[in-house]
Order: sequence, then C-alpha cells, then structure tokens
Amino acid sequence: MPSVILFDIDGTLIRAGGAGRRGLNRAAYNLYGKRNVCRELSLAGRTDLWNFREAVRRATGRGPSSREVERLHREYLRLLPGFVRRAWKSGQYRIAPGIKRLLKRLSRERDVLLGLGTGNMERGARIKLEPSGLNVYFLFGGFGSDAFHRPALLKRAAARARLRAGKNRVRDGDVFVVGDTPLDVRAGKRAGYRTIGVGTGFAKWEDLAASKPDHLARDFRDLDEWLGWFGLGGRR
Repeated sequence: MPSVILFDIDGTLIRAGGAGRRGLNRAAYNLYGKRNVCRELSLAGRTDLWNFREAVRRATGRGPSSREVERLHREYLRLLPGFVRRAWKSGQYRIAPGIKRLLKRLSRERDVLLGLGTGNMERGARIKLEPSGLNVYFLFGGFGSDAFHRPALLKRAAARARLRAGKNRVRDGDVFVVGDTPLDVRAGKRAGYRTIGVGTGFAKWEDLAASKPDHLARDFRDLDEWLGWFGLGGRR
C-alpha cells in the first residue's frame, strides 16, 4: 500500500520572509490605492482564494466578484517573484531544518508519493519554492486554486495521488498531512487523514500541540523519528 505525504509550504517547508504578504499588499495597492490591506489578516493556514477575497473586501469595503479576485491574483503573481528574490538575497528566506535530507530520503521510496497540500495557488506555490530547490520533489498536490477550504484541496491532492498510484490502492489512513499551524492539522483531520504538526512556522508551539496532531515535531532533523511515523523505520 503506498503512502501519500502532503506538505504545506509557508512555515512548513520554507519561510519566504513575508514575500507573499508583501506581494498581496502591493497588488492591492496597485489596483485599489489601499495600503496594507493584510495588516489585520491572518494569512497562515488559509487558502489564497480566501486571502484574495478578504484583501479585495478590505480594499473596497464590499464583497468581491470572482473577476476582481482573479485580477488581484494576476497582479500578485506578477509581483511575487521580485519579493521572493529580495527575501532570498537579504537572507530572510529560510528552508526548514532537516527537510532537504528527509525529502531526499523519502523520494527513494517507490511506495511513497510526495505532494503539496497548500493554500497557495499552484503558480504562487512554485514561485515561493523556487529558491529552495524543493519543487523537484513535488509532482502533484492540492492548491488554493482547487478549493476555498483546506480539507477539500487536501482531498484533491489525495485524488491526484491515487491516479499516480494506479492499481495500488491508497487508503485514507495512509495519507499524511504535514503542516505548521492548527489550521493545517484541523484540515487534515476533517479530510480523514493522519496529521503531523511541525514547529517550523508561525504558530505558537502550545497552540500547535493543543490541536492534537497524530505526531508532533520541532523540525525535520530527526530522520529516524520521521521515517518511523511513515512506516519506514529501520530503512536506510
């Protein structure tokens, strides 16, 4: 039976130095002349569809149309690469401790399918991951462009994994959701999957622990522990 491991991006795999927030703020300012629309928004653990709708709402004072959301999305994607490059050059871009070693090890397993489970739109997700070199490990995923709510996009990711698995059946109990916020854990549970909370991101450790994931780690450095959770203990 193959295992499917779905990773969140922001705060889990990488920290992009606020590039996403800065890009969205600038995009909203360019289109609506409103500064700092994200000032009071909690973006972590949300989907971009939610974030863009709220940004338009705060910039205009009314409910946005789908056309306005897509216009903001296009402007955001135009600006995002520049903010990611600045974060990288300034040293604000961070790759989670131990993640490269873990992904390299997992990628050697024929019965492990690595995917993304992120609220980012797919193009935005790939732009954020570009400096890390991690895009190569993730050939599929569930993205903010798939659904408004995180459990639904995680299910889309699992459905794509099942297509890749072919005749090999993927059970819900063999799908793992790895994230850094209680919202990631909650979404994984609601989708019916196993959850791992990792303290590499934006949530307080106490809040992450209180969300009661199936497993909990400070980061990705304990390779044996992570392999054991995926049923790969003892393999080297």
